[in-house]
Amino acid sequence: MSLATPLCDPQLAERLRRIRLLALDVDGVLTDGRLHFQSDGIEIKDFHTLDGHGLKLLKRVGIEVALLTGRDSPIVSHRACALGISHVHQGVEMKYPVLLELCGRLGIALDQAAYCGDDLPDLGAIRHAGVGISVPGAPAYIRDAADWVTQRPGGHGAVREICDILLQAQGHWTSILDSYRNDQGR
Repeated sequence: MSLATPLCDPQLAERLRRIRLLALDVDGVLTDGRLHFQSDGIEIKDFHTLDGHGLKLLKRVGIEVALLTGRDSPIVSHRACALGISHVHQGVEMKYPVLLELCGRLGIALDQAAYCGDDLPDLGAIRHAGVGISVPGAPAYIRDAADWVTQRPGGHGAVREICDILLQAQGHWTSILDSYRNDQGR
């Protein structure tokens, strides 16, 4: 399902208001999905600063953030640490069981979790989360399973789009904007 903005759908907007956890795949969502390796085998990933700041804003209003990725990568740990994300699960083949376990550990109902992914290992989490999200570059069968497909591609502001919509749906947007208009957004 693709919407210009999920806030146009009253049922989806209501589900977004209940979200207390945003869980994300990394490759293809926080990055554009391409893998870069130096000649010494060191992996390089490109992250968008808008996405990072959006995740910090979610944490500021009390929404938990988690990363669930199929690969093991020191750069993911480094990025998560820089953003203050403590829920990082790497080497995860199937995301749904990890999402369930994480929700249980945090005392968050599954319908209070949003999940964004772009490939088959994400399918169960997308289908069963309170709000399942995908990105435009995902295969059609993944996009079709999602409640919402972002306008922006993975690695190019898709996560920031999700963060902004969550902040709007939950009534935090005006106060966030005001804090920056008044130079209080630290």
